[in-house]
Amino acid sequence: MDANDYHLEASLYYAKSASSRRKALVFRRFTRAAEAIRFAVEELTPKLLDGCTLEVNEAHYFGREIRPLYDDNVFPLRRRLSERKPRPPGPAGNA
Repeated sequence: MDANDYHLEASLYYAKSASSRRKALVFRRFTRAAEAIRFAVEELTPKLLDGCTLEVNEAHYFGREIRPLYDDNVFPLRRRLSERKPRPPGPAGNA
């Protein structure tokens, strides 16, 4: 995806629930592709993200193709801070 594409209108399709037998699709339109990408990565579960589709300017990005767009250096929006907890220090004297 080109850096300018992040500012184009985008559509996102994803399942309402990963657990239901009947997969009802949700369609959301975003004014900017960057907002759709951020929503997909930060708000959807990994299982739902794997099954979603992003459409930007007639190009389609499926599931695992979306996360690299979020991680790209040209991604224009602020990313959510990592929710990882810091590791506790190891025992003293062990290197």
